[in-house]
Amino acid sequence: MPNNPEIPIYTYRFTIPESAVDENGHVNNVMYVQWMQDIAVKHYTFIGGTALIQELGCTWVVREHKIEYLLPAFADEEIEVQTWVADIRRVRSLRKYRFVRLVDEQTLVRGETDWVLVDIKTGHPHRIPPEAANIFRLKP
Repeated sequence: MPNNPEIPIYTYRFTIPESAVDENGHVNNVMYVQWMQDIAVKHYTFIGGTALIQELGCTWVVREHKIEYLLPAFADEEIEVQTWVADIRRVRSLRKYRFVRLVDEQTLVRGETDWVLVDIKTGHPHRIPPEAANIFRLKP
């Protein structure tokens, strides 16, 4: 993935805890879904999006996750999760993820989440306002 300074990629590094490992001896696939959600929230909060969306009486909900598992990961390995927003549509936003093992820079997992902006009171999709969309610079 090219590193373009015009398009920020939010990154978060952590060491895989033993609790993330399943009976097969590697990270359980469900953990990646949790980590994808966690980093999306961290990123959106970091750029001020969470407060803005709350002011509008909205929240983001997941419509769909897609994950491609490439290599296993193990307890005590340090990984970096990278995320960016690839597109913003009327009520939806596509966010992508990449999990990299730092010791050998191998991509372990690639994923994406289709998020929908929803009105908290009605539960119906809400048009993404320009001020919310403009927070991101998109990465294709």
